[in-house]
Amino acid sequence: MTPPLPPWPGTSPAYGPVLLREYTAADAHLAIEMGEDPYIPQIGSLPAFPTATQAEEWVDRQRGRHAEGLGFAFAIADAETDNAVGGVGLWLPDLPKGRATVGYSVSPQHRGRGFATAAVQAVTAFAWTIPTLHRIELYIEPWNTSSIGVAESGGYLREGLLHSYEEIGGVRRDMLLYAAIRPAGLFS
Repeated sequence: MTPPLPPWPGTSPAYGPVLLREYTAADAHLAIEMGEDPYIPQIGSLPAFPTATQAEEWVDRQRGRHAEGLGFAFAIADAETDNAVGGVGLWLPDLPKGRATVGYSVSPQHRGRGFATAAVQAVTAFAWTIPTLHRIELYIEPWNTSSIGVAESGGYLREGLLHSYEEIGGVRRDMLLYAAIRPAGLFS
């Protein structure tokens, strides 16, 4: 049996221009925006060009991830307006082994403003509040230089190239492995 996840944070993780919060029904617009991107629907449960109903269902799935024991699905919100601009997940199926995975995406309308970098820094700081967590991994396709920049700005180090690691859009893809290790002295 999988041990229960740590509780949802009492204070929203934040860094710079973002705060990470629970998804709300008002975030359906984000699903519609991200569903227009040619890549985002290939890497998750969001359908391409979702209807209003599909967008609401996607938000509901994100809201249920913690209760399902999968991890924390946060909306990335602009700290000034609380408008959802993207999503970031801290996935914990390997928490008993001290490992987690982070994934993130930002709506095309909100890219280039530092939201993804700030969200990765916020979710990483939150992750280190979990005493049994010692390693966080990111998987990025080699062509995705923007995402590589986000990972590196967030303190993640490239560990290698995993050939034919994951199927995306019906095609086997290589993935770069980036990782962050718990800072020395933090809950040691």
